[in-house]
Amino acid sequence: MLHTPNYVFESVADIPPDFFENENIGALILDLDNTLTTHNNPVPDPKRLEWFLRVKSSGLKMIIVSNNHPERVKPFAEYLGLDFVPDGKKPLPKGYNEACRRLGLEKSRIAAVGDQIFTDVMGCKAAGIRSIFVFPIEYETGFWFRVKRFFERPLLPKRPKRSEIR
Repeated sequence: MLHTPNYVFESVADIPPDFFENENIGALILDLDNTLTTHNNPVPDPKRLEWFLRVKSSGLKMIIVSNNHPERVKPFAEYLGLDFVPDGKKPLPKGYNEACRRLGLEKSRIAAVGDQIFTDVMGCKAAGIRSIFVFPIEYETGFWFRVKRFFERPLLPKRPKRSEIR
């Protein structure tokens, strides 16, 4: 199903670093807003930054793909020392395909993590890569975000139980 993620975690910080090796994932495409940080926040919170540094030190390749414009994505990506694809046009595969090209791995070895069904999960499916859904850090208050989240609600996966979080 186009809206069903391959994996579900409460937060990006709940994905154990050995998960990627166990699932034969050699590279990760990261969403920005509400996955790594809140909207318009220029840095990740300490919990997500610690996760990022652990995963980066394991040797996993990473890149950011965001629908945001370069002026939003560039400072954040530079802070983390990552390459990025702005204006990704998710859920279209354009941004994902560009990220896969830059990562230089077969799509079967690449996964993407994000907090939205209609952009992140469906974009992964369109690009032919695995999707990792995480619940948003916080829910946006803007009108269009509320509309999108309303329609997304029946498609959301169940939250993992604490015992299921590895």
